Amino acid sequence: MTKQTHAFQAEVKQILHLVTHSLYSNKEIFLRELVSNASDACDKLRFEALDNAALYEDAPNLEVRVTFDAAAKTLTIRDNGVGMSADEAASHLGTIAKSGTREFMARLEGEQKKDANLIGQFGVGFYSGFIVADRITVETRRAGLPPEQGVRWSSEGTGEYELETITRAERGTDVILHLRDEEADEFLKTWRLKSIVGKYSDHISLPILMRKEQWDAEKSQQVLTDEWETVNKAAALWARPKSEVTDAQYQEFYKQISYDSEPPLAYTHNRVEGRSEYTQLLYIPAKAPFDLWNRDKRGGVKLYVKRVFIMDDAEALMPVYLRFVKGVIDSADLPLNVSRELLQESRDVKAIREGCTKRVLGMLESLADSESADDKTKYQTFWNEFGAVLKEGIGEDHSNRDRLAKLYRFASTHADEGVSFADYVQRMKEGQDTIYVITADSLAAAKASPQLEIFRKKGIEVLLLVDRVDEWMLGHLYEFEGHALQSVAKGAVDLGKLQDEDEKKQAEATAEAFKPTLERLKATLKDRAKDVRTTTRLVDSPACIVVEDGDMSAHLARLLKQAGQGAPSTQPILEVNAEHALLRRLAGDDERFDDLAHILFDQALLAEGGQLDDPAAYVQRVTRLLSA
Repeated sequence: MTKQTHAFQAEVKQILHLVTHSLYSNKEIFLRELVSNASDACDKLRFEALDNAALYEDAPNLEVRVTFDAAAKTLTIRDNGVGMSADEAASHLGTIAKSGTREFMARLEGEQKKDANLIGQFGVGFYSGFIVADRITVETRRAGLPPEQGVRWSSEGTGEYELETITRAERGTDVILHLRDEEADEFLKTWRLKSIVGKYSDHISLPILMRKEQWDAEKSQQVLTDEWETVNKAAALWARPKSEVTDAQYQEFYKQISYDSEPPLAYTHNRVEGRSEYTQLLYIPAKAPFDLWNRDKRGGVKLYVKRVFIMDDAEALMPVYLRFVKGVIDSADLPLNVSRELLQESRDVKAIREGCTKRVLGMLESLADSESADDKTKYQTFWNEFGAVLKEGIGEDHSNRDRLAKLYRFASTHADEGVSFADYVQRMKEGQDTIYVITADSLAAAKASPQLEIFRKKGIEVLLLVDRVDEWMLGHLYEFEGHALQSVAKGAVDLGKLQDEDEKKQAEATAEAFKPTLERLKATLKDRAKDVRTTTRLVDSPACIVVEDGDMSAHLARLLKQAGQGAPSTQPILEVNAEHALLRRLAGDDERFDDLAHILFDQALLAEGGQLDDPAAYVQRVTRLLSA
């Protein structure tokens, strides 16, 4: 193949422009990305060679080498991994098949445009070389192909790249960075490159080699020798004893595998022996990723078998509701050629999954139950970021339902955040045996609900559930430690022992006196309300909307409608406060009774967060009332 010129994919052009013009902080990140790519190429060769040992080409020792030429101002990252064919070079280096590309560009164009850590987070690490280089040359040959099918790829990071065939004796890849003048002094020094490798790539299990330096007395300076030395520990961090790993190393390793610039909230490192033997190093992030709500997203756990990398998104090792967890699991029992399909069926994987789930829940319990103010703050941070996802577990993980329920936190009429079921039970009124809850679109809407009025009057705490997943959660969580959960927006209010006999008698007398008006309301609203009844739940408001126990709540019906899903058509119940001035006026106003009845219903619907089927009719009725 003679030299050919190709245009970059449109998304690549945009990324290259942003890389060369926006990413000017923490430039050293490029070396982490290129060394990581080189390590991945070696892992891929090792994996493919399980079925075809000839791919090693009589050179089974895998390694990464970092060299530089100060005179030519070039820095080279070389690996003897799987390499690329001409088609693969064009595909991998000229296009991006990554759904997060647009999000990446949006982040760079926004407030985080200086954050070079983002470049690894979205799978475009190769292009980070253009942060420091005005031209990149890649020379590569795929393992198993003849030397004559080597490939040279080169680009100045503008709109085009060149591709040509070369003869290359060794398999693997050389990435040659032609450094800009202003970068040459910094990244053409052995000590500087060693420090970057030590900071970001110390955990890589392959040796990263550089030429040794020695003092030249005649030149009065350090000079490079022909001897190579390993500049990383070349041992998987998770395989080292915990006593040999510092907290700083754990945190740096987390940043490397997650591309997160913030330290994790917590981590756990354990070797598990028994039915299944494996090592786990798991982290809980401090910040939710942009695609957290994509339940089809691959997990954040990397799978190794006997320190051989297998896959970086082994979702079978962690339940979906813990998809935010990052880390590494290294199994001693799984076969090296394990596939995603086999992972789903393996008994060993099931044991690993159960063990990791319990370990993560244990980490969360340690934070949640700690007396330390710092840990409590960390748990609240976790809950604000991931609490809604953790609630999914109540319907998916029956074996851990009780543990999960104890971890849940809510707002309530007594506090805006951080209320657990245990806190609520401890504060229950004497004679109260029910946990009262209400769901709403927002905290403000929940607090303003008229259905809370009698509870506020009596000082009874109500949990305010405002996450979209809460309605689904209530369909699976019926009680906590023997106390039933009851929505205050469902069924008739019954405070039991919390309501004294005099109140009950007064309510019965008021209802009896209001009976004629109640019958007229039922007749007028028969096409809109399943029933109209008096209630003791209202104190200041004239009316409210509720549904029967067992019926879908109005809040859930709205959520389904917003999601474009059908919801069963059910009529609500209108509950009225017979002692309210508006209801007394209604009873004596025959001329405007129908208008007042419909306005009463519409206002109750609006107060509950619902939408009017006929807003124009409501406006007309209010106009007639105001004009009278």
